[in-house]
Parts: sequence; structure tokens; C-alpha cells
Amino acid sequence: MLNTTLLHQLITASAERAPDAPALTAGKTSLSYRELDDQVAGIASGLIGLGLDRGERVGIFLDKRAETVVASFAAARAGGVFVPVNPILKPEQVGHILRDCNARVLITSPERLPLLAETLAHCHDLRQVVLTGPLTKPVDLPATGLSQWADLLAAPPRAGHRVIDNDMLAILYTSGSTGRPKGVVLSHRNMVAGAKSVASYLGNNPDDTLLAALPLSFDAGFSQLTTAFHSGARVVLINYLLPQDVLKAVVREKVTGLTAVPPLYIQLAQLNWPETVTEHLRYFANTGGRMPLETLKALRAQLPRTKPFLMYGLTEAFRATYLPPEQADVRPDSIGKAIPNAEVLVLREDGTECSANEPGELVQRGAHVAMGYWNDPEKTAERFKPLPDSAPGRQPGLVLPEIAVFSGDTVRRDEEGYLYFIGRRDEMMKTSGYRVSPTEVEEILYATQLVGECVAFGVAHASLGQAICVIATPREGHTLDTATLLAECKQRMPAYMVPSVIELRDGPLPRNPNGKIDRKTLSTEFEQTHKVAP
Repeated sequence: MLNTTLLHQLITASAERAPDAPALTAGKTSLSYRELDDQVAGIASGLIGLGLDRGERVGIFLDKRAETVVASFAAARAGGVFVPVNPILKPEQVGHILRDCNARVLITSPERLPLLAETLAHCHDLRQVVLTGPLTKPVDLPATGLSQWADLLAAPPRAGHRVIDNDMLAILYTSGSTGRPKGVVLSHRNMVAGAKSVASYLGNNPDDTLLAALPLSFDAGFSQLTTAFHSGARVVLINYLLPQDVLKAVVREKVTGLTAVPPLYIQLAQLNWPETVTEHLRYFANTGGRMPLETLKALRAQLPRTKPFLMYGLTEAFRATYLPPEQADVRPDSIGKAIPNAEVLVLREDGTECSANEPGELVQRGAHVAMGYWNDPEKTAERFKPLPDSAPGRQPGLVLPEIAVFSGDTVRRDEEGYLYFIGRRDEMMKTSGYRVSPTEVEEILYATQLVGECVAFGVAHASLGQAICVIATPREGHTLDTATLLAECKQRMPAYMVPSVIELRDGPLPRNPNGKIDRKTLSTEFEQTHKVAP
């Protein structure tokens, strides 16, 4: 059996085991593992034929479709580095990513190319654009060659460049909520180890059907592909507009595993799920922030036989922790313990380990830790640092440093080793001498069962330090008034935590490209339009 140490080998190994098994469904397109492996090999040969060198970047700007998946794994097979670009980004944002990673090849559609033409003229490293279909009108790109997907697919077989598992594989750009997006560099080892780890605790197997509802430019979104292909399971791609579309796909495709972010689950929890869903939906998994307890309760009430997996992770280290389903009733506010083949530490600022229930920074070590930020030594040095000599796993005789990822997230660990998220250091609110996590405020707001979505943040205040401000929406089909919500807050919160300002809006609240509620944009807009009274 093929030893899977490189990303594209996940598909090849499954094709060797069960060539006719279904691998990918995208709309009306379905590919078996043999067909998927053949297409990956064909496009990889085509990329080599275009002159792609070892480690050169291949930008992929497409919605979720079969070509998006094939292109990603083909770039890996050719020995290149794939850069998935979120399809909702605007041309200027796309141009920034392509310039930042010095992309040599861009794979996109004939519908998207005309929108990009102006910005691509400033991408001086770009040499080739590959289109998934023929252009309907000419586009002027004098310094860039145009190729067709079908021609690459029909290219004569060519061997890819030699790579090893420590080589670069992908650059995933973060959502950029605190400025320009940063490119997180991942190796083959990072992604393959991550796939094996996650598939092991989710129990993924060849009978699974996973729904890829998250963007493939998001690490948790791409993980649906890697865990499925490692397990020989089927992936269903969906480009959805409404949460109802996700639910319909779960029912239609008899999905066994669903992974999503809290804002989507908040919306899904307000829908009526058919009783038959829990017969095939084996698990639902949460990532990208803590799921509100009320949302978890609502989902579990509708899905009594479906196992909940609550996860926490960083793009900089794939996944960090998960809470076993049997613990969901015992400690539903926990993010669990370290995933297989990873170690998670809770450290003080001096690098020593925190005591039980003492807040500290979450630090992750192991095979999942990324290679840093692309072309950004300053930010890399801030987040990727040598483990202190006193850290668990380090011995005095070790001379070379081990690089770990310092998350910037404050957590605590209880006496039994379970971790609890407190907040991001750069989002913690300091009010009346207290440090308050926005997620703590949001959790209480959701518990009132009055709000559909909400976001909390701090705004500078002359006497308080920061005033706690909230933007909230009513539940679907309900009304909401500020006085009622404020009264609930006063009843449920200590005085220092009660919001100074509550703004009500119609939903849904804006998302960042990864589907999370965009706290940074909302707080910036709020500060520009409101003056919080002293």
C-alpha cells in the first residue's frame, strides 16, 4: 500500500484501494477515486508543461467545483505550491494575494478573468493563466500566456518535481480582520498529519459523505477534502446562499459529517430539521470560535443521535483541540484536549506552565505547526517562537530549538486537563478594572434566547477605560427591543459586564471571508458612527 506522506498521495492511495468508489460530487459532476486521481495527474503534467518550477505558487480563484479540488492536488503533485483564493474576494484583494505570494500561474474561470484583468497587469511574477473554459470575449493580458484546462488535462504524462514532506505545499491567507491578510505557509507534513489526526477522532471511513460547506481557502474547509480522501470517503461541494441550502444538501446527499462555523450553526439551529436527518448525520463539528451553548442545545434537541464535536484550531497549526462527544453534556463550554499527535500547553508570559485554572496563552507544538507567514519575518517572529527550555517535551540535552506556535489566545486548563477558551488577547475588553472576554458577553446574550446573532466589543471610554458595546439581531420571525434585552443583561450579568450601548440591526450580520461574524469591521463602523457617552 502507498505510504501517504505527500498530499496528492491521499487520493492515489484511495484510488488503489477502491478505484470505483465515489470521491467527489460537485453539482451534476461526480468523480470516482480513479477518475479524480487521473485528472490530478493530467493537470499536474500540464502544469509541468507550462514550466512550473519546484515550489512555485499556483493561485486558484474559483468557486467550489471539481476543478478547484483537482487544481489544488495537481499543483502539489507537480511539486508546486497551491494558493486557494476565497471566491468572494474583490479584484484588488485577489491582486494583493497573487502579488504577495509571487504567483506564477493563476487558475480561474472565463467569467472571472475579465474582472481581474486590470489587477493582473500589476502581478509581475504571473506568467500563465489557465481557464476552465473558453473566453466569450477577448481579454488583454500582454505579458501573460492563456491556456485552457482541457489542454492541460490532455498533456503528455510528465513527472513532477521531487519533493519531501517538509517542503512547502500551500499558502492559506487569513481573513485579514486586523489588516492585510497574512499568508500561512503549510507543508505536506502539516496537511497530511492533520488529515490523519482529524479523521482518527471523527472516525471517518469509506462509508462517509462529508459536506464541504466552508470555503476551501479556509483550513477547516480544505480539511473536509483531506480527511475524506485519506479515509476513502466522498466529499460533496456546495456553494450556498442561504442556510436552508445547506440543510437541503445534508438531506439530499445523506451527509454523515458536517463541519461549520458558529454563525452558520446559529442560523441552522433556527431551522426545522427533518427527523430522518439524524439517521444518517453521524456527527456535526464546530470550528472557528466557540459555539453558543443555546445553539448547541437547539441542535442536539433536533439531532438526538448525532454526535457533536466541538473543536478549536488555528490556521497556523491546523487544529489544536477537540471535545469528545461524551463530554458535551458534562462540559459544553470546553474546547477539549489536544488532538492526536499534537501537544497543547498553557504558558505564562515568562514561558512557565500555568497551574490548573490559571489563565495563560495557548501554545501548540508538533507536526501541525505551520512554516510561518510568507515573506513576513516580523509577524512570523511574533507568533512562531522557540519553546522555552522548561516546556514539557524539552530536555536539557537538546541543543536545537523547537518552534511552536503562540496563539495569542487566552485559555485555562481545569484539574482534569480540559481547556476553556477565554478570549483573544487583542479582543479582550478592559472595563472598570476588569478584563472581559467578548465571547463571555455573547454567550450570555444567546442564553436569553432573544437574539439571533450578536457581537460584543470594547470602545474607548474616558472613565471606564472601555465601554462594552453590542450589536444584535432578533431571532428569525421575532421582534426585539433594546429595553428588554438590556433588562435581561442586568439580571444575568455583573454590573461591570452590562453593555453601555446595544444597537439592534436586521440580520444577518456581516461575515469575513471565512464565514465568521466580522467583529473588527463592525466595531470600526460603530466607532465611526457613535459617540459613547462618558
